[in-house]
Amino acid sequence: MSLIPSIDTLLGGGLRQGQLMEITGQSSSGKTQVCLCSAAHVAASHLGVVVYLDSSNSFSPRHIARMIDEFPISLDNEPKHVRLNKVMSSIICESIFDIFNLFEVLHQVELSLKKKVNNGSSKICLLIIDSISSLLAPIISGKYPQGRSMMLSLAMILKKLADEHNLAVLVTNHMVAGNGAPKPALGESWKTVPHVRLVFSRDRGSNICTATVLKHTLLASGRNCMKFAVPS
Repeated sequence: MSLIPSIDTLLGGGLRQGQLMEITGQSSSGKTQVCLCSAAHVAASHLGVVVYLDSSNSFSPRHIARMIDEFPISLDNEPKHVRLNKVMSSIICESIFDIFNLFEVLHQVELSLKKKVNNGSSKICLLIIDSISSLLAPIISGKYPQGRSMMLSLAMILKKLADEHNLAVLVTNHMVAGNGAPKPALGESWKTVPHVRLVFSRDRGSNICTATVLKHTLLASGRNCMKFAVPS
């Protein structure tokens, strides 16, 4: 599944079904824009249904509309509003307010996936959580003694969904201050969870970003970088 062409090239194929990918980076580094672009591309290509779980009020139909106008995908020369309606009907956006809400929605996603297997209708193929760190950070900061175990339970659920239902999972994670340089939030326990981790950085005063591989099942970490323009 495509993210954007330059990142697809970097990864040798973009999002892979059955895997969990994390995009981390500081604010305005392009994380959400790439999530929106990926959702739009999957929906416009008729690959299946996208579930977009939005914890930061970042989902934007206006941006989706602008993106699909620029995609090199033939949609039978339909009027723009018809094309947009078809794309948006394949993207299910849910606002998520806390970790408990997230667990509840993921349970419904699992039930839906099992139902689609039985009746053969359009199946969820991409799950996006933007951002997962804004939901997990409050519970691992000391307020909830069971916070870390809840984080690991969430990790198990996401990887189980990806593996058992051949689902691509894409999550975003913010950066926190570290010794000398910012680092991905959620700590050491979380960094082993994603199959693929990318870190985004953005050139000051421009829309040009850099994607660097932090972790990949096939690529060397840290040495694979790609410049790309943030989709408008």
